[in-house]
Amino acid sequence: MMSKTKERILEASIKTFNEFGIANVRLQQIADASEISVGNLAYHFKNKEAIVSYTYDYIFTEFSDILSNYLYIDNFQGLDKNLHQYYTFFMKFRFFFTDMFEIERNYPEILDKWHRYTNRMLLQIKSRIEFDVQRGIIVPQSEEMNELLASNIWMSIIFWLPQRILRGLPAEEKLFKEAVWSQMTPYLTDRGEEEFIAYIYPVLI
Repeated sequence: MMSKTKERILEASIKTFNEFGIANVRLQQIADASEISVGNLAYHFKNKEAIVSYTYDYIFTEFSDILSNYLYIDNFQGLDKNLHQYYTFFMKFRFFFTDMFEIERNYPEILDKWHRYTNRMLLQIKSRIEFDVQRGIIVPQSEEMNELLASNIWMSIIFWLPQRILRGLPAEEKLFKEAVWSQMTPYLTDRGEEEFIAYIYPVLI
């Protein structure tokens, strides 16, 4: 179980990383945001690299929880629930993407773990498409088209928020969901359109 001090350090690290970026944050800033001394901070973490690793362990735990719930509800409400979880996750850890090159250069183990999680995410999206084809709500496509659809949905989920932030555009959850669902709606059957109108359309209007 996380101690209260470590919890404060974690929250402060996320806050400062989001605001300044990992490379620009000093231990003093994390200590100040945690309302503890640098000496107390060093008692819990020997350096900034240890804080970064600890923070990403927490991030991957939260991401794993999302992946574990991907078929919690078997109709479109289940996918929409997942989209809410992804949006909340990426908003909470915005530095995750803005600092990706920093992670690539200096934290290869973290990058490798991220690759494993995103590959698992892509496999789940492909599995979801196959499941919805079997349910009769997505028009059956070739394997290549299913791969392309899964890839487009994956890219919409992963890259929508960072590109909106970088361009200074609104990044509300409704817009995020619209972007992801727009990848799927062209492939809906009549039954799929009925389910979309019943469960998803009211969320998007």
